[in-house]
Order: sequence, then C-alpha cells, then structure tokens
Amino acid sequence: MIKIVLNGCSGKMGKMITDCSTKFKNLEIVAGIDKFQSNAPYPIFENAQALNLEYDVLLDFSRAEALNDLLNLTEKTQKPLVICSTGFTPEDIALIDEKSKTLKLFRSGNMSFGINLISSLLKKITPMLYGNYDIEIIEKHHNQKVDAPSGTALMLADAAKESIKDTTTYVYGREGNAKREENEIGIHAVRGGGIIGDHEVIFAGTGEVIELTHKAISREVFAVGALKACEYMATVTIPGLYDMNDVIGLE
Repeated sequence: MIKIVLNGCSGKMGKMITDCSTKFKNLEIVAGIDKFQSNAPYPIFENAQALNLEYDVLLDFSRAEALNDLLNLTEKTQKPLVICSTGFTPEDIALIDEKSKTLKLFRSGNMSFGINLISSLLKKITPMLYGNYDIEIIEKHHNQKVDAPSGTALMLADAAKESIKDTTTYVYGREGNAKREENEIGIHAVRGGGIIGDHEVIFAGTGEVIELTHKAISREVFAVGALKACEYMATVTIPGLYDMNDVIGLE
C-alpha cells in the first residue's frame, strides 16, 4: 500500500483527490496538510513542519507559496514529492530544477491525459506550421483562480516555443494600437463563474484556422492524474524531475 500525504487537502482539489483515492486499491491517504480543517478521513496537520507520520509520497495540490516548506520536508524524508500546484515564479522553477538533482520530484502544469497529449502534439506540429500561422492560446477558468495565465497555458506555450528554432515572445493579452508581430505567441486569460478549465491553441493562417481544444468537465480528471503520478513516483529510485510524460509514456 502506497501511503500518501496530501498538502492542500481541504481545498476543492484536495477533497476531490480524497474522494477519488478510494477507487485506488493500492493507495491510501494517511494524512493531510492544510491550515483549514475539514471532514477528512485522516488527520490534518496545520503545516509541513508539524507532520509526524511516515509516508511514501508527498502530493501537493495547493499554492506556489508552499514550495519551500514542501522541499524542506522532502529533503528531510527523502521521499518523492508530486507537485501539481501552479503559479510558480521563474525563481521557483529554477529552485525545483536545482533540487531535482538530489531529490525525486514530479511537476506538471496539468494532470490530465488530454492536455499532455495536446502538449506532445504541439511539439510535433508547431515546427511545420510556424511562420505561416500565428499562434494564440486562450485559457478560461473559474473566478476564484488566483494565477493568470494558467500553468497549463504556459505549459502549452512552452511546448510550442521550445519546438522551433526561431526566438519567440509571449504577449499576455492585447491592448493599444500596434500590429501583431510574427514572432509573438499570444496568451489570453478569462476568469468567470465556475469554469473548471478550458484551453484552446489557435494556429491562424491565411484562409484557414487550426484549433486544438481541451475542456475539463470535472475536476476528477486532475485528481486521477495526480494519484497516478503518485503511483509512478512510488516506484522511482533515481533523483530527477519527472512529469506526466513519464507517467503515461509520452515522448
């Protein structure tokens, strides 16, 4: 049985992960970390420093501010850390990269199979389309999401950007009086209502438009992905930075 500690257990995703975990016969959430108490079937510790239980995988689905405390706990226990939170600064990303040299870390901007498949497709088709098609990314989320653009939008933009040789520039939203430059990748964020998560990658050419679209209809898809990542990381023995490509076998 893989013992999981869930950071952010009292949030919407934390509760969904707790519910979904009952469908995994080889997983058990043995404790949670959250400053808010909830009716969870396991003890909840106020912070990472207070945790006093042994575990196999630490799963984080909270906010970027928790990163340092979680990395400190991971260094202490030497257990894998699955990072599903978003909103990290470039400095945070650099820290994760550096710590992955000695720790078993997992990080992904999105935990769904579909989004990671689109990311893989972008790496293949962008080099064929770029130069003749303008690239724009639109993401939509609920009105309580704190980071914009979403980690998923940045993940998709990075997949496109890193697949081509030319230097491109991210433009976040548009305003003013200026023409679009050829080397731009536009990223636009919409916040409203209870939208779970919609992402659209647009390749706009002359006479045609190609669109890759993903719509999350339930948070369960992210919860299942997070738990599958825990299953995978429980088998990892070598320090490094892993992602959903490793979990689902995408190149």
